[in-house]
Amino acid sequence: MHQEFPTSVTVDDVTLVLIVQRKAVKNINARLRDQTLRVSVPLHLSPEMLNRVLPDLARRLLRRQRTRHVNSATDALTLARRVALRFPQPLDVSDVQFTTNQTACWGSYSTRTHAIRLNAVLCLMPAWVMEAVMAHELAHAIHANHGPAFWSLLRSVCPDTDRANAFLEGVNWLAQVWEDLPPVERAQLIHPPSREGNTPA
Repeated sequence: MHQEFPTSVTVDDVTLVLIVQRKAVKNINARLRDQTLRVSVPLHLSPEMLNRVLPDLARRLLRRQRTRHVNSATDALTLARRVALRFPQPLDVSDVQFTTNQTACWGSYSTRTHAIRLNAVLCLMPAWVMEAVMAHELAHAIHANHGPAFWSLLRSVCPDTDRANAFLEGVNWLAQVWEDLPPVERAQLIHPPSREGNTPA
């Protein structure tokens, strides 16, 4: 039975319209514009083979698109430089880049290039959380470990440090358990009750 190429692909909960064209090319080539993914495939490539590689290809392009959008919409460099000036010996910050493939940590700072890299999801959080992450990464330029001197310095330049850490721990916990939450509890988190008073059920 002849199998047709798919007309859409869903990655990271985003559905993209898929337009596939056979061309005299050696490799699969793809271009994402808005929500449309155009793919050129070799003349004899099977739909099964495309289906195998398509999710990773689409995810890579979607995250690259999101990275460009976030970096163009956020003036994080100004904030980072303000944070750097709070240190006893102000640190240089040459650039701030948000990335969608940083999963092991919230951020990093290079003492060689003086650039800060941040997880793109920080753009969706309160500004004081991003500020605390920036301060945390900059503090590592002075103290490589998380010893008492590190925390003392960090709290002196960023009073919201402990509050931000608690916030990020909550985010981490929620991300890990979200898929396993019962529907009722998940709905409560999406539409939480008013905090202005507790009304008996």
